[in-house]
Amino acid sequence: MITGATAGIGLAFARSLAAAGHDLVLNARDATRLEQVAADLRAASRVDVEILVADLSDREQCRAVEARLSDPHRPIEILINNAGFGINETFVDSAIDDEQRLLDVLVTAVMRLTHAAVPGMLARGSGAVINVSSVAGWIPSGTYSAAKSWVTVFSESLSAELAGTGVHVTAVCPGYTHTEFHQRADMNISEIPQWMWLDVDQVVQRALADVRRGHAVSVPGRQYKLLSVLARHAPRALVRRATARTMR
Repeated sequence: MITGATAGIGLAFARSLAAAGHDLVLNARDATRLEQVAADLRAASRVDVEILVADLSDREQCRAVEARLSDPHRPIEILINNAGFGINETFVDSAIDDEQRLLDVLVTAVMRLTHAAVPGMLARGSGAVINVSSVAGWIPSGTYSAAKSWVTVFSESLSAELAGTGVHVTAVCPGYTHTEFHQRADMNISEIPQWMWLDVDQVVQRALADVRRGHAVSVPGRQYKLLSVLARHAPRALVRRATARTMR
């Protein structure tokens, strides 16, 4: 199952897994786009593709996705928690309902869907949870960074908890990636240098390789491996000052 499957990293995961012969369950809010993606994947890869239209910020709709994940008669071998969005405003200037919706999708839904999927995986002795996080989780930059920090730490914790069970949990932490994410959030990305951009298919291939190796954290791109080390180990005051300058 892949959440946020109609664009960006979620769509790239869907194409890669379908090409490898995996049947899919795709979740997103937009029924029309979901139907089109499913039709394209069926035609290209001849796999079964089920769609599940649901807004993960809505608790009742999220429960429908949880129920599908926990169905013992239709087991899910891999869960990819990818759904997300950004807010192009400071915390003080943003609408609190938008902030809450961001946490509902990036944190609460990740927790609830993982909790629904893992017991079945444990019973079968195999499975994987891939949580799409971000290098932003290592820098102080608003609710989005805080949410991604939670995703990474949650994934690391669960990876350690499940060691030796056959169930693997990996946080994928990309940097700037060529997707619709920034445009949909109306973010100005014109000044971001080319060397900082990742190709979405390379992000997915790196992530899947790291899952197979049992890595708890996957950081695609040499540039972000270096930047993530600096962000994690540099003095926090220095990281805060550097982040503040880039946000001005």
